[in-house]
Amino acid sequence: MDKILSINLETSTAPIVQEVRGRDYIEYGTEDWRNLYPQFLIDLYYNSSTHAAIINATAELIAAEDLVCEEDDTNLESYVKLKKFLRHANSNESLHQVIKKVAFDFKLQGAYALHIVWNRERTEIAEVYHVPVERVRAGRPNAMGKVDCYYISADWANTRTNKPYPINAFNVNDRTSGSQLLYTGAYSPNMDCYHTPDYLAANNWCLVDQRVAEFQLSNINSGFSSSFMISFANGIPTQEERRQIEQSLTEKFTGAENAGKFILTFSDDKTRTPEITPITPSDLDKQFLALQELLVQNILTGHRVTSPMLMGIKSDTGLGSNVDELNAAGNFYLNTVVKPFQLHILNTLQTIFSVNNMDLPVQFVQLKPITVEFTSEDLKGVMTEDEIREEVGLKPLADVEVREDFASEKTELDKFIEEFGEDIPEGWELIEEEVVDGEHQDFNYEEVLNELMTEKLELASTGRAIPSRKSEQDGLSKKSGDYFRVRYVYANDNFLENKSGTKRDFCRKMEAAKKLYRKEDIINMGKKPVNAGFGIDGADTYSIWLYKGGPQCFHFWSRRIYKTVIGESRTTKIEDADMIGYTKAKSEGFTAKKNDKLVATPPRKMKNNGYYN
Repeated sequence: MDKILSINLETSTAPIVQEVRGRDYIEYGTEDWRNLYPQFLIDLYYNSSTHAAIINATAELIAAEDLVCEEDDTNLESYVKLKKFLRHANSNESLHQVIKKVAFDFKLQGAYALHIVWNRERTEIAEVYHVPVERVRAGRPNAMGKVDCYYISADWANTRTNKPYPINAFNVNDRTSGSQLLYTGAYSPNMDCYHTPDYLAANNWCLVDQRVAEFQLSNINSGFSSSFMISFANGIPTQEERRQIEQSLTEKFTGAENAGKFILTFSDDKTRTPEITPITPSDLDKQFLALQELLVQNILTGHRVTSPMLMGIKSDTGLGSNVDELNAAGNFYLNTVVKPFQLHILNTLQTIFSVNNMDLPVQFVQLKPITVEFTSEDLKGVMTEDEIREEVGLKPLADVEVREDFASEKTELDKFIEEFGEDIPEGWELIEEEVVDGEHQDFNYEEVLNELMTEKLELASTGRAIPSRKSEQDGLSKKSGDYFRVRYVYANDNFLENKSGTKRDFCRKMEAAKKLYRKEDIINMGKKPVNAGFGIDGADTYSIWLYKGGPQCFHFWSRRIYKTVIGESRTTKIEDADMIGYTKAKSEGFTAKKNDKLVATPPRKMKNNGYYN
């Protein structure tokens, strides 16, 4: 055995997650990490770059950009109190600053802790502080299995110096203590007092990532360690001679500065020549790359990340790098990972808010994961250059007028305006103009209007579609001679600011034409490619009646009611205002259907700015 130098290969696995009873507090972790499992998770975070990247990115998404509440005029006092609490959760931090720390702990440790400070009268919560969850240990549960007390230590590895001190658990019904600890987290199987992180199954792969990094660093530092085996064929040296040979080779050939050097020996006897045998596999580089790819994929899987690019991790495989996959991965991660974390935090906050009688809904201003909503070609097809620049935070270019001579032939929109657009003929009296609010596309406003005028209604023949033609809804009263026409104008919402100063071709042409349109023609317009590319998934057709010029559009439909008098005699007199008001009331009873309000709403004011998703 003296001829062989033994080498001990280290084995390492993640510690067992276990609650250990026996003290006043429940120990968390066993074996080498006895009562130090939270510290193990921290060490894992610091030593695995892939793991750390996911933790950091996810914590940022959970904390979001801000925490806000909507103004409530019905409960102004509570709203003012809540706004103040959001700004000052304690003497040093806003509530969002506290939540950012909470979000990090929640993702890293699977739990979080808050120090609740009551006011002097114990009537309200005065302050809320974040407590690093690795400092918290649960006390022994009571007969009902509930933890009434927690213990805090700055360093659980050295409790002699950092003696744990107790603090009562948060309890709104027992306010005898001026401060309490709120400890909570997601459900963890086989755990009574503690909560484990959601990536627990990937811990061993995080350790592999750590060991690979350590291996590469060791190779750089030693440069020679396990790449060659040197065999001497001139007998067995003594222990002292072996030590001297080892020292000489180490000094001469190891170290980063000696990497790539070769050994040159001289001898007059082949039997006494040192034999140098490479022991590094010929495909070690391929093995390393395969291992690196495998561990990254398994760490991502443990965190439920379907695309590495979401976390800022580049993948050489191209997996999840196209637009559709990236968007799908982003939505999946937000809905299945981030939002459950946020919902848990919000529920905890609502418990705190209700104590202070400021039980108003709060929400996160969500950050979006790294996704691409559209490709550059998609954007060019549906947005102006200045709209694209506005979306990416750039200043608009100089106003650009679209030249008519660029078109070699009339577009579908040009044809529609020419064929169906109407000018205001002489003899038409405008008796009302209003925003189309609550009018379903199937409601025949004109028909009902004229039916109310007289019991006998003569519908005019539509005939060929030409300007100033009658609508199928138009009616003529034989008794009074009154004839009502309802038309619609494409109008701009002047209360919306168009920062770019430019307009899409569709909107610009519709405004410039200054035409009136029948309702049935507007609805049929949605069946023609008058604004191609602005429909769902880039479709050429969509409802122009509801969505006007498409997402981000500033326009709406304005309804105009005109009256013409045919003939001189009148046998009945009906007030226009009364009749129109009655018709509106009937319209409201008819239109209790989805999307009614969209007609009056510019897409810019709609949910998601009018985008389908």
